[in-house]
Amino acid sequence: MKLLKHKAPILSAIIFNALFYCSISQAQNIPVYKDEHQPVDARVKSLLSQLTLTEKANLLGYNSQAIPRLNIPAYNWWNEGLHGVARAGEATVFPQAIGMAATFNPDLLKQVATAISTEARAKYNLAMQQDRHLQYMGLTFWSPNINIFRDPRWGRGQETYGEDPYLTSRMGIAYVKGMQGNDPQHLKVSATAKHFVAHSGPEATRDEFNAIADEKDLRETYLYAFKALVDNGVESVMTAYNRVNGEPNSTSKKLLNQVLLKEWGFKGHVVTDCGALDDIYLRHKVLPNAVQVAAAAIKAGINLDCSSILQKDVEAAVKQKLITEKDVDTALAKVLRTEFKLGFFDEKSHSPYYSYGADSINNAAHTALARKVATQSMVLLKNENNILPLKPNTYSSITVLGTNASSLDVMAGSYHGVNSRIVDFVEGITGSVGLDTRVEYDLGSSYTDTTHFGGIWAAGNSDVSVAVIGLSPVLEGEAGDAFLSPTGGDKPNISLPAGNIAFIKALRKGNPKKPIIAVITGGSDVDVSAIEPYVDAIVLAWYSGEQGGNALADILLGKVSPSGHLPLTFYKSTADLPEYTSYSMKNRTYRYFKGAVQYPFGFGLSYTTFNYAWKNKAKEKYTAADTITFTVQVSNTGRMDADEVVQAYIKYPNSERMPLKELKGFQRVSVGTAQTNEVTIKIPVKELQKWDLTNHRWKLYPGQYQLVVGNDSQTEKLSSNFTIAN
Repeated sequence: MKLLKHKAPILSAIIFNALFYCSISQAQNIPVYKDEHQPVDARVKSLLSQLTLTEKANLLGYNSQAIPRLNIPAYNWWNEGLHGVARAGEATVFPQAIGMAATFNPDLLKQVATAISTEARAKYNLAMQQDRHLQYMGLTFWSPNINIFRDPRWGRGQETYGEDPYLTSRMGIAYVKGMQGNDPQHLKVSATAKHFVAHSGPEATRDEFNAIADEKDLRETYLYAFKALVDNGVESVMTAYNRVNGEPNSTSKKLLNQVLLKEWGFKGHVVTDCGALDDIYLRHKVLPNAVQVAAAAIKAGINLDCSSILQKDVEAAVKQKLITEKDVDTALAKVLRTEFKLGFFDEKSHSPYYSYGADSINNAAHTALARKVATQSMVLLKNENNILPLKPNTYSSITVLGTNASSLDVMAGSYHGVNSRIVDFVEGITGSVGLDTRVEYDLGSSYTDTTHFGGIWAAGNSDVSVAVIGLSPVLEGEAGDAFLSPTGGDKPNISLPAGNIAFIKALRKGNPKKPIIAVITGGSDVDVSAIEPYVDAIVLAWYSGEQGGNALADILLGKVSPSGHLPLTFYKSTADLPEYTSYSMKNRTYRYFKGAVQYPFGFGLSYTTFNYAWKNKAKEKYTAADTITFTVQVSNTGRMDADEVVQAYIKYPNSERMPLKELKGFQRVSVGTAQTNEVTIKIPVKELQKWDLTNHRWKLYPGQYQLVVGNDSQTEKLSSNFTIAN
């Protein structure tokens, strides 16, 4: 027994050493690309060295096939998350992007994006458990759309954050940070800034359209938000279908290769829009065939193709010596780098997001968040005689009617998810009033019929009518999806549907003294003037997501004050605008439009009133290295707690092609009744630089400027002059 005791430590040491050296031996046999402790770039280089040219080409396409000999599974890069995980089954449906922009609340949008990325990780985990490698169930999301909504006719404007480059950049950055997470070593998901660049219609000709824009408009308007997102670490950029000044975006030497990659130093991967490379030789006809296109795309900086050209034709391009295999390696390296950052080659259980499962998808917290965002997004455009909020005990019956009152389409918008708990406007109002309140519903009208209507008699038997009318994603949207659009997805004008206008007039004629509240759905500017004289109040609800019905009820019944603000100008007519095909910013958006409008950019009514006063004014003189800092006191002078959106605009020295004014700071603030809160806004002076066309660089123009503070782009509550010296 004593002998065994003496030998036990020796035996243990022998076993330990054997296991230790065995583990070293095994580690030495593991390829570097599988070693999670190695730097990402070393792992990328290792994997590239293992791949054949054919395998490399396969990995340059969005629908990459498995490479069994290296245990690399198939992966589909195409995922959508514009306002919730889309096209992938059960998911929280947040308001459409244009509605979220109307919140003027980047912090809230970051919370939304955090919820979306959590649901994305959960769905990915569940799919991997079943060994399913499905489209729309991955981790590489092709959102946000940060194109500038330059013209209200563009059907896809609903996907954007509006017409202003600064607002778009702030909302876009918030979205990216929420999607990609804050782990320095891992991406939660990959976000994509799209569509690079100068892409905002016409939809019907997008595959052959040539956008003409000079360097000043490109830099100050169309490229501004892309630069901001690149500077804030967006993982991917998607190129657009169209040409810009003759160059297809996906093979652009100037904008893609020189500006995005070399000047800005973008480190992520560049993906084409789906079929964009095919367009280059089939529709733009600037190159003769697919092999030439494949080579040009690789040279320009494309890393991933949402079609099959790179997969099919890169090898031929190498064999024809149009590009080298080293060029292919350079392109593929960025794609692989994103995959490593997402943890595709690591043990799944090592991911910080491995525990996300079914309870992370469309849960109570995400539902509550969707309701909050929808509530903050809705914009009160009219409230005659303060008819809203509806006063308790003043109504015992409500008729909810109209083409869009119970429409799933207008809750979801484009690029949407689905779930079993979407609350439409009829359901939201019915569920929010007491059981002793009578609620009726009637479709009321169609979009086109101007003579046959329902619900008029029912409305006459009710204390108040809520008429939900407006647009839907089949009337405006992406080419193909908006199949009822007469112009390939775009709107021919900004009119409401003819059937809706006639219906509102008939409703008022049949009920001359009963209150009528119009609720307008849509993703863009609409001409409200046709129905405005016939209704007592107007609420713009956008495409408000799964909780839109509850959010509208919260506003109508006074549970919250409306606080949404327009992220785009509501013009009186498209006749006031330049040709739709013009990409010049002259006379477009609040920054350059000189005419009268229906509602200005930033407009939104409240149930209360606010007073502004300076606490600390801006200084009188600044230099290029300074930051303009000021503090405003916002007092609630009404009878209801409410949010206000303080907006700071800059007016520039009188010089050629300067904006009339420009948003350069904003902040949402909650203020209680008879309370005062302070808002401090900081504007770096370098933000006031403009593009010098002569010298092709940014320039800070000296002279006198004006800071204007208000709650929309036309209301000047406070102002302060300052100068910038040479």
